[in-house]
Amino acid sequence: QVQLVESGGALVQSGGSLRLSCVVSGIIFINFNMGWFRQAPGKERQLVAWITSGGYTHYNDSVKGRFTISRDNAKKTVYLQMSSLRPDDTAVYYCNAKYGKVWSNNWGQGPQVTVSS
Repeated sequence: QVQLVESGGALVQSGGSLRLSCVVSGIIFINFNMGWFRQAPGKERQLVAWITSGGYTHYNDSVKGRFTISRDNAKKTVYLQMSSLRPDDTAVYYCNAKYGKVWSNNWGQGPQVTVSS
């Protein structure tokens, strides 16, 4: 019954910055890991970054050093701060929640991020 509402997608130029937000409801937020995924046309969905219930962060090598995931437990919101954007970051981005070994199958709205050359 997790509900996810993402926002923040936009068209930006290479080298620009963007912040995505995901407001979460329907779960005990502090007990869940949170992650950001992305999917480009013709490609599989890829896990970009995740943050544990304890606040520890992990990143795909393709975004390490450029993206930062964070969470605000009081606001039940997870963020993805993206900087130094590149055209290959272009994708639809999704947030999701995980308890234990399984990600929720209730994917939220996917903001489109487009990075122009």
